[in-house]
Amino acid sequence: MKYWIATVSHNHVKRGLELGVAQIGHGKRTGLARLHAGDWLVYYSPRESPDGNIPVQAFTAIGQVAGEAIWQANEGDFKPYRRKVNYARATDATIRPLLEQLNFTQDKANWGYAFRYGLFEINEHDFSLIARTMDVQP
Repeated sequence: MKYWIATVSHNHVKRGLELGVAQIGHGKRTGLARLHAGDWLVYYSPRESPDGNIPVQAFTAIGQVAGEAIWQANEGDFKPYRRKVNYARATDATIRPLLEQLNFTQDKANWGYAFRYGLFEINEHDFSLIARTMDVQP
């Protein structure tokens, strides 16, 4: 089992929650293929929308990957790849109070740099801290 963070705008996270799916990297297949059934996925939302200026800077969803199937959805001109995720009922958790406790942000002036990758693996300590802060007990 691995633990992952995906950087996704908050309005896109909400859509994924409604559908019970993960969609990462503007619908590319590559990121989804790194995940496996049983892995945990946490969404970090820097902003409300991809092109907007309303900051969120919070962990906004958490769930466990269900199955290995990846499929391509058809949304007209947009055909994103998706996979099923069982999302937990969670509370959004702002990142600022956690910066000194998370291994991937601790003692880093440019703590937001890791999120530019779009998808990255985190250790169990960081995952557990985020999950507890979101009121989730995996």
